[in-house]
Amino acid sequence: MTTRQDEEETHLLQQPDQLVARTSPLPWDQFWIILFLQLSDSLVVQTLAPFTPQLIRDIGVTNGDESQVGHYVGILQSSYYTAQALTILPWSQLSDHIGRKPVILTAQFAMSISMFSFGLSKNFVGLVVSRAFCGAFNGSNGVIKSMVMDITDTTNLPKAFSYMPLPWMLGTLVGPLVGGSLSRPVDRFPEIFGRSILLQIYPYLLPCAVPAIFALVAWLVAYFCFKESVSTTTPLWKLTKGRLLRQSYAKPFPPSRNALAVREVANSEGVASKPLPLCALLTPKVLTVTTSYVTMTLLYMGFSSVLPVFYSTPIELGGLSLDPPKIGAILAVSGVAHGVFQLLFYSRLHDRFGAGAMHVTGVVSGIPIIILFPVTNALARVHGLGLAVWLSVGVQLSLVTSLIMCYPCLVLFIRAAAPNRASLGATNGIVQLVVAGAKIVAPASAASVFSYSMQEGHDAWSIYYYLMAFAFLAVGTSLLLPRDPSLWEDHQ
Repeated sequence: MTTRQDEEETHLLQQPDQLVARTSPLPWDQFWIILFLQLSDSLVVQTLAPFTPQLIRDIGVTNGDESQVGHYVGILQSSYYTAQALTILPWSQLSDHIGRKPVILTAQFAMSISMFSFGLSKNFVGLVVSRAFCGAFNGSNGVIKSMVMDITDTTNLPKAFSYMPLPWMLGTLVGPLVGGSLSRPVDRFPEIFGRSILLQIYPYLLPCAVPAIFALVAWLVAYFCFKESVSTTTPLWKLTKGRLLRQSYAKPFPPSRNALAVREVANSEGVASKPLPLCALLTPKVLTVTTSYVTMTLLYMGFSSVLPVFYSTPIELGGLSLDPPKIGAILAVSGVAHGVFQLLFYSRLHDRFGAGAMHVTGVVSGIPIIILFPVTNALARVHGLGLAVWLSVGVQLSLVTSLIMCYPCLVLFIRAAAPNRASLGATNGIVQLVVAGAKIVAPASAASVFSYSMQEGHDAWSIYYYLMAFAFLAVGTSLLLPRDPSLWEDHQ
């Protein structure tokens, strides 16, 4: 009896060490490169935000109608996501076969070319073409998530995603400052750039050149330092001949049985599995997480597209009358705050509450976030840009932290929903394809409704009703997810 008790005590004492041993360390030799690549994408997006409304005014496409600025800003944002929606699934599927590295190199080069083109554009068509080009060839949005899943496992993936805000935090800090401070440099810094004919003709080239050059640096880092994360790759020329398509996609497997068989082989025997056909990826789990991801994206993208337009719109028309430097500073400070909070607390909150509870909390926070738009404008009308207004802005941006943390939570559900490891890229591509559609609809529609609500004779609250509908949709679909992704993996 004593011997058995000693064995049980020894077993219990060993359990903490075993649990610690099960947590894999992060592969920092490759993970830092992924963070660096994501910083490039963040810089491109965040640099454009502060000066885009003013750029729309300068090119004259609105003919002086202030209420149309938001409409054209939304079209410009949606052009990127439309092109991305048409290509993100092919890029994701291609990365499962030829590897992640060639796709990432193509994306970095496309971002650099498109940013130079954007800065040199003098009309609205040129701006749209530049953003559409970037969206069509930038497959990094979905592939980077697949790269993180490739080099991690279920024990260290939440910790990896606690670091993912770092590049977005830096991008949100540097990007708005670059976009807000370096736009129209001849006017802002005449003693330095006053003699530059190039910058007089192209007043927005300088802020666009900064992320463009950084993307080229990221291309060099990826080319020389990143090791391919896909274990088995096929040369592109073989794909063009159709050999892989005949082998992997032409065979008529029953979706659920095929996915289950491949997963069992990959997990139990360690045998490398092959990418599955698209029909085998459309499982109930994938469709559930896709629906939740789409509604959350509608909410966040709608809010994000309205926010800078709301800041730049005159107070009497429903905004705050802020100039690009102030908008850039606000976005920069909020981006740093969001990133620091997620870096310090996401992993702990995930371990304490689980991904499901965090996601529900995040989308619920969208309701007060939207309500604070009219509240902030009402305070500005009564008190001007005083302490009450800035407190309202601070509370709103603080609540956004909870909404942003929905993204890493949903990535954990995508990994758990994937039928097998070799189809992570394609599974993520399917989700990102539908999400890209939401990114097309949300910015253009929200900005257009905002412009509509500002026009005389229209309900000024129309935009807030519209965004609130997104919030309730996101809350409803979030309840379809389990409380933790491991529940899906346990039933594979």
